[in-house]
Amino acid sequence: MTVYKDYIFNHSMPTYVHSYIAEPIIKLLDHTKNKNILDLGCGNGALVKRLVNLDFNAFGTDASTTGIEKASEFSNERFALQDLSADELPEKFKNLKFDTIISTEVIEHLYDPKSFIKFCKKHLKDNGGGELIISTPYHGYLKNLVIGILGKWDTHANPLWDGGHIKFWSKRSIYKLLESEGFEVINFVGCGRLPFFWKSMIIKAKI
Repeated sequence: MTVYKDYIFNHSMPTYVHSYIAEPIIKLLDHTKNKNILDLGCGNGALVKRLVNLDFNAFGTDASTTGIEKASEFSNERFALQDLSADELPEKFKNLKFDTIISTEVIEHLYDPKSFIKFCKKHLKDNGGGELIISTPYHGYLKNLVIGILGKWDTHANPLWDGGHIKFWSKRSIYKLLESEGFEVINFVGCGRLPFFWKSMIIKAKI
């Protein structure tokens, strides 16, 4: 029997991943269009905090108890625990209408990513439509080839990492998932490292 294991956060500072995904995501946002933002899988809330400091109205949810505890040190009203396999928003956010959902480095951890995208679709459509911004580790032919040549797949995929990556997305596969649920992809950004060896990719879509 498998159970969720809390990803432990010991601080509320930006993580290593934020060093290469935060700025590209911020550049995809517009104060006039992205008025109410939900960060699904917000971790310790570092990105939400950054967005609020830039005058965006942002909120965050995560399944990690320690993550939400650290995030709530900044603002208790802006963060809530959420099982990302659930179909509903946390009670404290149910009266909020989100026109933008951000999810960074989450979808590769999910057994049922299609249901996750359906959840995003539902809550954006409840507000008349909106934008979805997802980041996930990039996988493409050249990068995968180099990982194989260097014999790094055991450390890259790392099956011994509890709660680690269980889905490995390419640009094509993430587009196919989004489009199957009616999203239109409107932007793609590779970030970290050289082109086609990116650490992560950021996809912006609308519905």
